[in-house]
Amino acid sequence: MSNSIIDLQQSLERINTLPAMPVIAQKMLALALNTDEGETQLLKLIAQDPQISAKIIGLSNSSLFGVPGTISSISDAAMFLGLTQVKSIAIGMATLSALAKPPEGKFKSTDLWAHSMAIATMMRAIARHIPARNRPMDDQIFLSGLLHDIGYNVLSFIAKDISDTLYERLSTAPEIALLEIENELLGTHHGEIGAQLATHWGLPAEIIAVIRYHHIPGHTNAEAGQPLVKLVNIAEKMLPDFANTEHTTQSITEQDCTDLGIDPSKADAITEEIGIVAEQAKQLASTV
Repeated sequence: MSNSIIDLQQSLERINTLPAMPVIAQKMLALALNTDEGETQLLKLIAQDPQISAKIIGLSNSSLFGVPGTISSISDAAMFLGLTQVKSIAIGMATLSALAKPPEGKFKSTDLWAHSMAIATMMRAIARHIPARNRPMDDQIFLSGLLHDIGYNVLSFIAKDISDTLYERLSTAPEIALLEIENELLGTHHGEIGAQLATHWGLPAEIIAVIRYHHIPGHTNAEAGQPLVKLVNIAEKMLPDFANTEHTTQSITEQDCTDLGIDPSKADAITEEIGIVAEQAKQLASTV
């Protein structure tokens, strides 16, 4: 066993010493948005964090969301984007900020955020074609997309040198499968690392399953997170290596559509539609 694997395993054994989930994220997760009080509390919590407020307003004004006019307040953003989406974005931002530790390594938090935001948006677009009875809730879709790669943030936080080595390997060996590289170097993979933190933080079971299995959606234990796991997997195929190299360039199959209850005959039309979203997503880098 290599020294890097031993060092990483020792660090993961101390995962309970990592920063706690930010209090603001805990409060927002517990809020029910089907009451006036819940809506008011959400907007109040976001307004108390200038960084989160500024980022949500910035994202609202990006072409990705196609909001008419200019958004200048959180209440306007909530009106046009919807409270559930604003809640998910705010939780994602607050959660990932807990793992920001300067100086950063080669995995940049801005790149990881742009990638995750783009995947979450792509998932939402694909989900519109899933029959309503099987479609996940919007807040589940967005939050699972935002947090699916949190393992990279954890790795950079606890073992920056190992994280940098992984980044170099992924960047220089595109012909080798992602999980093969990670298992060789880490003795595990970023999905498992992220899932351990998500478990420690007490995140919902379906979100933990997405984090752990999004690169292995056929795994027996992935069922707890379906169809979200499959949604992330397909979204990453449709937006390969955007802002984060993960060797995900693969074609979408009829089986992918069938697994989500989508009519396979609509695959080409969906791919064309998603292509537009992908182009808009690529402008995200300027908003992070």
